[in-house]
Amino acid sequence: MKALIQHVREARVEVEGKIVGQIGRGFLVFLGIMADDTEEDMDFLIDKITNLRLFKHFDEEADDGKGKENYFDKSILDKNHEILVVSQFTLCANTNKGRRPSFDKAAPPDQAKEMYNKFVQKLKTTGLTVAEGEFQAMMNVHLVNEGPITIQLDSKER
Repeated sequence: MKALIQHVREARVEVEGKIVGQIGRGFLVFLGIMADDTEEDMDFLIDKITNLRLFKHFDEEADDGKGKENYFDKSILDKNHEILVVSQFTLCANTNKGRRPSFDKAAPPDQAKEMYNKFVQKLKTTGLTVAEGEFQAMMNVHLVNEGPITIQLDSKER
């Protein structure tokens, strides 16, 4: 399972001109599901995404008395920000041969949809606000990437 996480000030997904999911400050998570992914892969990514320290914290008790911002000090759970999950099978692309990407290792649509839905449901059990795109739809994703901070995760690379 692969995830591309973007630290956003805001993000939304539109399908046919209608907003289907939107968040304020938090993570936009593009999720790619491989054919050999398991629930263990899912649990690993959920734990990693919710505990990665990618947010800043203002330390009012800095040595200089003026305070300072500490980047990469707080997790999304610490900040209670939001998550928008968008399925993106193109993260599963293999571009090693030729000029056209191969998606032969991506999960078939039925399997991917089931895993995607489970991923979203498990993510919601963290207590965070979780919005989502529409599986297998042509989506327009709008975002304000803050930082910019973008992190790539792969459950197979532990």
